Amino acid sequence: MSQAPHHNGDHASMRLFGNRTAGARGAGCRRATGQPTPGLSLLPVLVVAVVVLVDNTGGAGTIWLPLLAAGPALAAATSGPRGVLCVGFLAATLGATLGTGQDVPAGELAAVLSGLPAVTAASTLASGLRHRRERVLAAVRSVAEAAQHAVLQPVPETVGPFQVAVRYSAAAAEARIGGDLYALVPTPHGIRLIVGDVRGKGLPAVGTVALVLGVFREAAYDEPDLLAVVNRIERSLARNLGPDDFVTAVVAGCPRSGPLEVVNCGHAPPLLISASGDVTAVEAAHPAPPLGLRALSGQAPRLQHLSFAVGDQLLLYTDGVTEARDHDREFYPLAEGVARHVSDDPAHTLTALHDELLTHVGGRLHDDAALLLLRKQTADGQVSVPAPAEAAL
Repeated sequence: MSQAPHHNGDHASMRLFGNRTAGARGAGCRRATGQPTPGLSLLPVLVVAVVVLVDNTGGAGTIWLPLLAAGPALAAATSGPRGVLCVGFLAATLGATLGTGQDVPAGELAAVLSGLPAVTAASTLASGLRHRRERVLAAVRSVAEAAQHAVLQPVPETVGPFQVAVRYSAAAAEARIGGDLYALVPTPHGIRLIVGDVRGKGLPAVGTVALVLGVFREAAYDEPDLLAVVNRIERSLARNLGPDDFVTAVVAGCPRSGPLEVVNCGHAPPLLISASGDVTAVEAAHPAPPLGLRALSGQAPRLQHLSFAVGDQLLLYTDGVTEARDHDREFYPLAEGVARHVSDDPAHTLTALHDELLTHVGGRLHDDAALLLLRKQTADGQVSVPAPAEAAL
């Protein structure tokens, strides 16, 4: 789904795609709480100044004076109530001064300027209501971001012999929450990780994301068999999802010894990157349906084993990356991009991919997008395993 917070990603990863810097988020928060940027605040004053200049230059009497009401009306969208009142007072004062200086009859001038207090009052009320709504929206966004951090927990940069990097961007960029999911869990059985895509976007998908990740974190710690982890997620989704809902996912395990284990449930194939830089799509040897749809197909997923030596990397991603299109409707060539930017630093690799992806789409992604890159940096070593209570969501 900037999209990045610092879990090398940590949840700085989540802002790498759509919200690249904390400064950008801070500016957004200031706007959301009714504190406009200086340029916008000066715009109503500029409008009033232009009307005054035109009126002075043309000597048009009362023809241009009614346009002074545009100043406080525009200020309702760019300033707080106090700013609207100031612009309205400025417009009324300048209008009266111009009318008097041009010998406009008092009755005609009063009729022309009488609309200014009414427009100013209405604009002040509108500005106050907007300011109140934006404060509520800022609070809602804060809650949504807290929920995102709770659901998509930070991933460490290093876990045992592995380096990890994550990048995430939600289609609902203002809320920074979406339907793609990822997690990495150190367990007594080795590293377990998942990347998936829930059908749908935004808040309706968040509950499913939380459900999948909660079951995964608990099962990954408890179950010695990776297929048993997938089966527990499947059973949970079968009980809780609607008939048209499903989740595509790749679940992978890195045992303390032995090959890498992968289970693909209707998801895009991972990319295996060798130490020499060769990129290979790991197509499912036995395709399985998405999670939640097994009862309809009767097909059970199977375990796939991959050689994973020191220096090798595994990239898991969602279709928000591979289905990103440019202006010519061409898809982003992820495998080619990985081959161009692969390095020994997963975070650097994903940052380069992100920049190229944004360039490809013209600056903004329109679907949830997640990338998780795992690199084996040393031979198998001891993995720090959290206590069982910390493994659950």
